[in-house]
Amino acid sequence: MPLHIATPLIQSAILSARNGRDIWLKMEALQPPGSFKIRGVGAACEAYAARGAQKLLTSSGGNAGLAVAYAGQQLGLPVTVVVPETTTERAIRLLRDYDATVMVHGPGWHEANQKALSLIDEQTAFIHPFDDPLLWQGHASMIDEVAQQGLRPDAVVVAVGGGGLLSGVAEGMQRQGWDSVPLIAVETVGAASFHAAVEAGERVTLPAISSVATSLGARQVCQQAFQWAQTRPVISRVVSDKAALQACEQFLSDQRVLVEPACGAALALAYEQSAVLDSYRKVLFIVCGGATAGIDQIRQWLDKA
Repeated sequence: MPLHIATPLIQSAILSARNGRDIWLKMEALQPPGSFKIRGVGAACEAYAARGAQKLLTSSGGNAGLAVAYAGQQLGLPVTVVVPETTTERAIRLLRDYDATVMVHGPGWHEANQKALSLIDEQTAFIHPFDDPLLWQGHASMIDEVAQQGLRPDAVVVAVGGGGLLSGVAEGMQRQGWDSVPLIAVETVGAASFHAAVEAGERVTLPAISSVATSLGARQVCQQAFQWAQTRPVISRVVSDKAALQACEQFLSDQRVLVEPACGAALALAYEQSAVLDSYRKVLFIVCGGATAGIDQIRQWLDKA
């Protein structure tokens, strides 16, 4: 049995009426550790365990770390998670609830990742939070489920951080023969490394991450995500922190599910009735989830946005 669950695919009556088109939601926020990450991370952890790994290690300020911690608990393997200083107390508490050892290091994910890489030994499998073919294969399963659930959308909306979700969704779309279906990739201002790469025609490194959507906080998007933008229809959009946070709060009211700002970035296109959706009748939003920010934290950020 995989470590992830099959998640519901629902049509949102509220968002459909608001946008004048069918808005479908793939509810990855309902995964056991709170986000889509467990699909790819779970597959990777199982693969490395089968190869003899005795310990799991990752670098993540939130959801990838939670997924590795959950997977380790299910597989009976100890887990160490190196997190940056920007990580919320809630995230650290959740990681420890899954029995993970938490190490705080550096101002951002890049520095935390360098520290994690220095800890690898022969017994330890390093689980990259977004840049590993095993992850993309696992994440692709959500698109397989959407197809099995009977939907072929006219466009798919995803949030982009390091590019693992985009890479997995694109792989799943290719597997299902959805090569002509546009993928709309959304980031927040201050964390838009994918948008910067698309604009420059090559991967670039952001000087810093200034968005509250720390789950989108990779200063450089992975090569695979950038490559997909060269080989299939991908539309890049950037929204404000305020729009992402407002989407989180409104989604909680509308769907009774709390997501974090990284996911709110994608949902903001529906709440702002973005013109980018105008050409499509059926739009699928990947509700990627996120468990590291509670509603009080989101409202505190919103007060400052």
